[in-house]
Amino acid sequence: MRGPLFSRRQTLGLGLGALGAISLRPAAASEVGTESHGMSVFGDLKYPADFRHFDYINPDAPKGGLFSTIPSIRAYNQSFQTFNSFNAFILKGEGAKGMELTFDALMARANDEPDAMYGLAAKSVRISPDKLTYRFTMRPEARFRDGSKLTAHDVAFSLNTLKEKGHPLIVVQLRDMVKAEALDDATVAVTFAPNRARDVPLYVASLPIFSKAYYATRPFEESTTDIPLGSGPYKVGRFEINRYVEFDRVKDYWAADLPVNRGSYNFDTVRYEFYRDRDVAFEGFTGKNYLYREEFTARIWATRYDFPAIKDGRVKRETLPDELPSGGQGWFFNTRRDKLKDPRVREAVINAFDFEWTNKTVMYGAYARTVSPFQNSDMVATGLPSPEELKLLEPFRGQVPDEVFGQPFVPPVSDGSGQDRTLLRKAQQLLQDAKLPIKDGKRLLPNGEIFTLEFLLDEPSFQPHHATFIKNLGQLGIDASIRLIDAVQYRARVEAFDFDVSIMRLSMSPTPGDSLRPYFTSHAAATRGSYNLAGVANPAIDALVDKAIAAETRADLTIACRALDRVFRAGRYWVPQWFRTNHPIAYWDQFAHPPRPARYAQGTGAPDNWWYDPNKAAKLEQAK
Repeated sequence: MRGPLFSRRQTLGLGLGALGAISLRPAAASEVGTESHGMSVFGDLKYPADFRHFDYINPDAPKGGLFSTIPSIRAYNQSFQTFNSFNAFILKGEGAKGMELTFDALMARANDEPDAMYGLAAKSVRISPDKLTYRFTMRPEARFRDGSKLTAHDVAFSLNTLKEKGHPLIVVQLRDMVKAEALDDATVAVTFAPNRARDVPLYVASLPIFSKAYYATRPFEESTTDIPLGSGPYKVGRFEINRYVEFDRVKDYWAADLPVNRGSYNFDTVRYEFYRDRDVAFEGFTGKNYLYREEFTARIWATRYDFPAIKDGRVKRETLPDELPSGGQGWFFNTRRDKLKDPRVREAVINAFDFEWTNKTVMYGAYARTVSPFQNSDMVATGLPSPEELKLLEPFRGQVPDEVFGQPFVPPVSDGSGQDRTLLRKAQQLLQDAKLPIKDGKRLLPNGEIFTLEFLLDEPSFQPHHATFIKNLGQLGIDASIRLIDAVQYRARVEAFDFDVSIMRLSMSPTPGDSLRPYFTSHAAATRGSYNLAGVANPAIDALVDKAIAAETRADLTIACRALDRVFRAGRYWVPQWFRTNHPIAYWDQFAHPPRPARYAQGTGAPDNWWYDPNKAAKLEQAK
């Protein structure tokens, strides 16, 4: 399952989690307030002020060629299956994947550090002694594509506009940003609220910069097919709404030789193809309708990569490591609905899902079971709470399940038969305890209505994963079904929380901060378009999120997240699904790439850090 993630230019956005610290400081400086070329969290920057390029890229990568793929990561209003707008930073419309390539930000991530940013449009930052004001000094050479200067006035306009009119997820992230003000053309001062979330300055530095002059005559908050004025390494090229969009490399890109960009953005054209059906999309790849594919369906990876181009070597397969926290993927219960408010009911549904059978039969044993939203990280709670965790949890004794103070909840392991009678009997008892009786084979709600459960999907490839699950729910008397709808309807319903159960992946960074709020807090539960699909509104979780955000050391952050993990898992808000720790990819053999992705990169580094190999491309043409 693909999650709501970001490219390298947007890695501090929601979805993959944001980075930061209360004592965020310029790492090259010995005292707070000294000007620095970057910002780091919990330690010093790896790269000095005069660094030439990031270590994980090829600084001599040639420019040229075409890179084409289907979307595998998305952000804000983007969709995997379609697009109808070039405004990708608001709630309205379906934003085109790739628009993040057309804008610059104040700073850019280093993907071989867990939490560091270096100057892009801003050459440096100066942090006030109280850490409430960040003054960014702009590069005088920064330009928009029309040749106009990119100044502090554009930055202030962009940040204030996003805070007021941006996508709800952006608005949530910017709530601790008080204002952004241009002191002159070269200096923008960003003021933050006292006790702000530690990662907000880093998130601010990662946001796109828009042209104030361009939007002087255009409404920012409208979905539009007008191509906005940007300053980034690419510009929108050819496109056909709902089918494909191309981004052409800006040959005279003003920042091409900056250290944060050297060796990146090498393709002359980056193209995204859109398909409504994953199986059809696979056929498009075998027919060379696009050139690169990350495979998310174990069945296809195991059974269908035997087409002629694979056999004769024209298409290469690789499995690249993924060392990032995998986050948590699962079916999320909409607890705003009365029938799903009782955790005993939710646990009964959890017991009806046979992961062991599904993994073996549907997914060819390729996955491990997810247990935590912090999966594949040291923030997963295990065993009994440590004394440090108990110190955070004790104030909530009596307000949270007693289980929180013992072993954390893990989903049950079945016998792999597809219909584990022991687990189904336990589920039956949980439903009886919740006063949901059986009548004529149907489970009844307290109001006498039949208990129905609808799984909302936007692509058919997930239907096989539901078949036995729904059959087992039927054994419990629950009338479960799948509702498959198109991507536009799906996003509208999920944003309005109009569903019983829906799939989502919680993506966590190595240093989660304010990005915890849209997933877990009461405020997010009431915010249309947030990632709190389950409607989690728990005072203990709210308080633990605040503790995690306020952590001053990585050790404190880890303790707070483990405590949060215990309370969330005790709430039975989801049916945990599965994860894997690698990236299965296939591509037509005309590309080259670094030996392995940077440790903290989202995805494989493609297309940003890959490049076109003309010699391989020539051989590929000869092999036709």
